[in-house]
Amino acid sequence: MNALPRRRFLQISAAALAGTATGVSAQAAAPVQWRGVAMGAGATITLAHPDAEALIASALAEIARLERIFSLHDAASAVSRLNATGRLETPPFELLECFALCSAVHTASGGRFDPTVQPLWQLYAESAGQAPAQAALAERLALVGWQAVRFDADAVHLPHPGMAITLNGVAQGYVADRVAALLRTKGLRDVLVNTGEFHALGVAPDGHDWRIALDDRSGIAPSPVSLRDGAMASSAPRGTTFDAAEQIGHILDPQSGLPARTPWQLISVTAPQAALADALSTAMCLMDRAEMTALLGQFPAARLVHLS
Repeated sequence: MNALPRRRFLQISAAALAGTATGVSAQAAAPVQWRGVAMGAGATITLAHPDAEALIASALAEIARLERIFSLHDAASAVSRLNATGRLETPPFELLECFALCSAVHTASGGRFDPTVQPLWQLYAESAGQAPAQAALAERLALVGWQAVRFDADAVHLPHPGMAITLNGVAQGYVADRVAALLRTKGLRDVLVNTGEFHALGVAPDGHDWRIALDDRSGIAPSPVSLRDGAMASSAPRGTTFDAAEQIGHILDPQSGLPARTPWQLISVTAPQAALADALSTAMCLMDRAEMTALLGQFPAARLVHLS
């Protein structure tokens, strides 16, 4: 699992091509692309509509609202308050929805997807680029275990002092889904939302599928991924590292406490929802090919579209 934005080197970008817009965006409006930051990652929203400025403002307000739920860097966010006290009363619906997805992927992945790895991540971050001492690692591992987290509409409870969660393996995708859903309710049919993960509505301004370019640092550009009314997320075991040699990656195994040891540079998954694709691609960083196939078999609408 990761606890920092995973885009340090991936440079995943949308190939939003110029051309005539379709659907609602066919109202003689030129394509507009907002660029900024969401959930700590580079973000874009691409659409064509006469009221593009107002629509993008609504989308940014939604991003800001969701960051106040999921952010680890905002001490007032719902996740930060939960981590600080071990309990959160009347949790937001969005947090519970994410938790339900986390539980599904946690079970399906044999525990490899586990949002309670945050204490492990903090240990590595505090170790100044060195492997943590075994005693310290064992102490933090005792705090890991999503199955121990209790949540319902009344409260979320972390049962052990020092336990903490990170939703950075799912929240970027979830935010992309929510922004896309918001813009759909406002009548847009052709939009690309990129919050570090992608959710595509309809088609690009040229009338073709949205094309997402990937970079796995191999020196050979992977084939772009086509999206239409769907989502894609990518994970890289060493997309962010704790050491200057870039060997201690940020995807941590919740069972051993060690960084992912798989050979993968980049894993990209498509699914109807970016949150699901996000969680699956994160779990796959700890899997071999056979295990990935077994995991995807439990989510028939998801596809592995890039592995290098």
